[in-house]
Amino acid sequence: MLTPTTTTLAFRLASHAAPRTALLTTLARATPACQYTTTATPFVKPQGILAASSIALGSFRRAAPSAPTSILSQMTCRLQSTTSNAARPVSPEAGQTLDWNTFFKLRKTRRRWQLVFSVTMLGVSGTAGAIFLSTGVADPVLSQIPLDPFVTLGIMVLGFAGLGWLAGPSLGSTVFNLINRKWKKQITNKEIEFFGRVKKNRVDPTASGAGNPVPDYYGENISSVAGYRQWLKDQRAFNKKRTNFV
Repeated sequence: MLTPTTTTLAFRLASHAAPRTALLTTLARATPACQYTTTATPFVKPQGILAASSIALGSFRRAAPSAPTSILSQMTCRLQSTTSNAARPVSPEAGQTLDWNTFFKLRKTRRRWQLVFSVTMLGVSGTAGAIFLSTGVADPVLSQIPLDPFVTLGIMVLGFAGLGWLAGPSLGSTVFNLINRKWKKQITNKEIEFFGRVKKNRVDPTASGAGNPVPDYYGENISSVAGYRQWLKDQRAFNKKRTNFV
């Protein structure tokens, strides 16, 4: 049963709820309806250019995190290699010691180089001298020498060949030092020490004779450590023979 008081209260509530209802209705009309479903949408594999773009993008995303790490590792390796190269000694002789057997082998090799260049320069200089004299440049000199011109020309050619023979050892030593330049300093030091020992242990040549010749006074035939020991034995044998003879 409605009383005047309850009727008035009902009208007031209706008047307050009307604007809210109108606002909700307007929003519902303006917003498109969203349909929700519980079924999963099937995945469609991209085709053509879209597929290639997706693959490239995926590869870039996978490789991107490792790029700074790889660059940093390369820079670290380069820095370490540069530091190690800077700390490494420049001399090629570092950590290498020339022993006596190697010294004698190199000494023998140097003599071979000298011999090869001596023979080569002998032929080259003799041939060049003969060609030069055949041009007639030496005719005024030949007319003043009281010898047969062919003999005089032969002596001149031999002189040119002799100059080449003398220049051969210098050229051979130069080539040998260029090839074995890392041993050059140590070879020089070993030669100084070797000749010092030879000078100290060799015999007095004034006591030599036809029956007791000096055994290798300059030590030129020594080509190994065993050869040096044999040379020392020969020096002692010479002194012993001289003492017994006197």
